[in-house]
Amino acid sequence: MYFFLLNLSLLDLGSISTILPKFLANSLWETRAISYTGCAAQLFFFLFCATAEYCLLTIMAYDRYVAICKPLHYRTLLGSRACVHMAAAAWATGFLYSLLHTVSTFSLPLYKGNALDQFFCEIPQILKLSCSDTYLREVGLIVFSACLISVCFIFIVLSYVQIFRAVLRIPSEQGRHKAFSTCLPHLAVVF
Repeated sequence: MYFFLLNLSLLDLGSISTILPKFLANSLWETRAISYTGCAAQLFFFLFCATAEYCLLTIMAYDRYVAICKPLHYRTLLGSRACVHMAAAAWATGFLYSLLHTVSTFSLPLYKGNALDQFFCEIPQILKLSCSDTYLREVGLIVFSACLISVCFIFIVLSYVQIFRAVLRIPSEQGRHKAFSTCLPHLAVVF
């Protein structure tokens, strides 16, 4: 659990670090513009951190499921090598997802210049600058994003349904309280 929390904290730090420096710079110089390359880098790193974080939250739900529902198999199912592989898969998913979105968005020809009048680079703002039809590209990205989010969300919900079923079968009040207390921080982060 602590290994995954370390990864989660690094991703949270990365998420805020992609937006905050530009925000502070724009506040100091009283401007709101962001360059084309700065926008691409910001979009890539923000999507990378956000996607990897969501995948990591899904993995953490599985970690809690194994810890509560299969405690005797915890070391065999979630040994140190498996934890490293799952964390690497979350980071790789974030990388591939952000690469797909960034390349897809920034391969569009722009006709209204290449500077946005804001400190945070968002895909809808970039699509407004495009001189080509972006409908199919937008639909494709939305469908792909919805699939990834849905799969993670369903997995988290199913994990916690199984956890709650197992916890409610624990005969002692102290045992139920202890099991719920290990899940509460993760549920708070998910919500």
